[in-house]
Amino acid sequence: MTNTPIDASRRGQHHTHMTLKRDIQPMPDFVRRALDAEGLAALYDARPPYQRNDYIGWITGAKREETRRKRLAQMLDELKRGGVYMNMKWNGRGRPSYLE
Repeated sequence: MTNTPIDASRRGQHHTHMTLKRDIQPMPDFVRRALDAEGLAALYDARPPYQRNDYIGWITGAKREETRRKRLAQMLDELKRGGVYMNMKWNGRGRPSYLE
């Protein structure tokens, strides 16, 4: 996985656009089925691309099936509740609130 670091001279400034390069994670069938079964596909698709990619990488990166199920359940719960991304408050504008 390749990340493009933010220029150190710009750290701490408000960024309206941040570029990160990550491997794109393909959507596994079991995740798509869970989103469809819960009626959350539209909410998932409305999330910024980095969140969708991070969720998939986080879920599929688990070594144990039990952990994958737990992570999937967390993602589904966060989509239902809204305003949350990876257990962090999310303002709905594309970036977690801690970056504001």
